[in-house]
Amino acid sequence: MPTSYDIPEVLDRREGPYGEVVLRRHGELLQIIANGCFLMDTSDGRSERVLVDAALDALDDRPAPHVLIGGLGVGFSLAHAAANPRWGRITVVEREPAIVDWHRAGPLSALSAEALTDPRTNILETDLVGFVNETCATFDALCLDIDNGPDWTVTEGNGGLYARAGLTSCARVLKPGGVLAVWSAQPSAEFEGSLSNAGFQQVRTEEIPVARGVPDVVHLAVRPG
Repeated sequence: MPTSYDIPEVLDRREGPYGEVVLRRHGELLQIIANGCFLMDTSDGRSERVLVDAALDALDDRPAPHVLIGGLGVGFSLAHAAANPRWGRITVVEREPAIVDWHRAGPLSALSAEALTDPRTNILETDLVGFVNETCATFDALCLDIDNGPDWTVTEGNGGLYARAGLTSCARVLKPGGVLAVWSAQPSAEFEGSLSNAGFQQVRTEEIPVARGVPDVVHLAVRPG
């Protein structure tokens, strides 16, 4: 018989601008579910930290770089970036108001409270795809974690981000020599080819081993300049 520990507890359920988003507690873990699709939980965070560190390591020695984090999620990427004094500014784009609320005054605040109050941090409640297409701002690094990978998007509209036009927009908002880092639940040789075809250089994939199955990966590429 299942115990109460085995049955996830729904802490909040909301209808957001892109469908249903749910915060659950499963034992000690917090989980985010979007339209019935598991997005992430608080079990580890290694790959999110690698996402931020790999982008920083791939940059040159420019002072106080500005990073754009696409997707707040459970807050691992933001918290890790804020813990590093080398980042000059940290902008986070999150399209789900509920997720921002859960960090500001909900169960996820335990993971991100210090990062949210860091004066370098700015949270923008907007869609990442539209943002990179329209913004006049530029960044030294883009760390994108809004899907389960280029081949497994959360919503159909996100697919264009990983195609030629979307990658061109990413390159446009990167400063010369800036780094694009994209988290994925599995490697994608096709996406590596798309990065190269969009004009990025130094394209590579960094693997993060997981307990079972294929490794998580971070796809990395540099805008020429």
